[in-house]
Amino acid sequence: MRNFAYARAANAEQAVAAAARGAAIIAGGTEFLNWMRLGIADADKVVDISGIDQLRDIALDANGIRIGALATLNQIGESEIVRTSAPVLAEACLKAASAQLRNRATIGGNILQKTRCPYFRAEAPGANAMPWPCNKRVAGSGCAAKDSRYPRLALFGWNDACVATQPSDPAVALAALDAMIEVVGPDGRRSISMTEFHLSQQDAAKAHPDRKDVAAIESRLRPSELIESFRVPVDAASRCSAYIKVRERESYEYAMVSAAGALELNGGRIRTVRMALGSVAQKPWRLTQAEAALRGQPFEASALDRALGAALSAARPLPGNEFKVQLARNAARQALLIAGGANG
Repeated sequence: MRNFAYARAANAEQAVAAAARGAAIIAGGTEFLNWMRLGIADADKVVDISGIDQLRDIALDANGIRIGALATLNQIGESEIVRTSAPVLAEACLKAASAQLRNRATIGGNILQKTRCPYFRAEAPGANAMPWPCNKRVAGSGCAAKDSRYPRLALFGWNDACVATQPSDPAVALAALDAMIEVVGPDGRRSISMTEFHLSQQDAAKAHPDRKDVAAIESRLRPSELIESFRVPVDAASRCSAYIKVRERESYEYAMVSAAGALELNGGRIRTVRMALGSVAQKPWRLTQAEAALRGQPFEASALDRALGAALSAARPLPGNEFKVQLARNAARQALLIAGGANG
């Protein structure tokens, strides 16, 4: 245990100002407290944003659904607005963690959670205490996971520095919905596409070629920025959407692979389709190649199989996780079939 200063922010601007002075931000605490325990985070000052009620609302307007960053996963999953207008997001939230954690876990914190790679999640209070190399924890030390045959590693976007995946369920649904994230920081407010918010290891290396700690860079959120809300467009495809989570047990388990699909049919043909895979990269992985191939095609299992097979041929499995390619293809197929059923 170590001492740290604690304060509560009354609004987003106060939280940003505290973060700019070096404070760490805590909301539901279901992830940040683990970081403290494991030695991933070592904060001297913590600012609590859980009392900012204006960041908790869920509302529908002409521009779609607006979800405050402090809305809990259970709140979103049980919202009639979300269940009707974007069922894939409601399903993803309710399939995350346990009911008790979902009552505390916020959607803003959930998408910022760190990988569940066990080589990263070692309990080590300092760099010298790490029992094995991990570039996310100790820059330049290496990646013990790469040759481990651990099955939950990435299929896409990885490099030799890191092969970990992003574990958030809601992030996958938000990517398939073309959601936007609204953030506030010392330089004001800006919006980031959910498909661009997270960075694969290759994305991070390209964006920060001079950073030695590039393996630790996982998103486009800048220092001292705070997520305020999510904006989810509502259309025919978002209303007919589904989430599939493949895991080793039904409750309280992270996905081996997940898939989010949103689909609009017109006369038995695919008019609009959006797909994203989870737990296959350090970001939700949009299957844009398959989306392009399926537009205008008949809504048939054979067409889905051809498009998904071609898209998944770009996967780069590691020793020990080759089976995830077929698992991902089947999950995406099932998500689209269920979404298509919702079309009528």
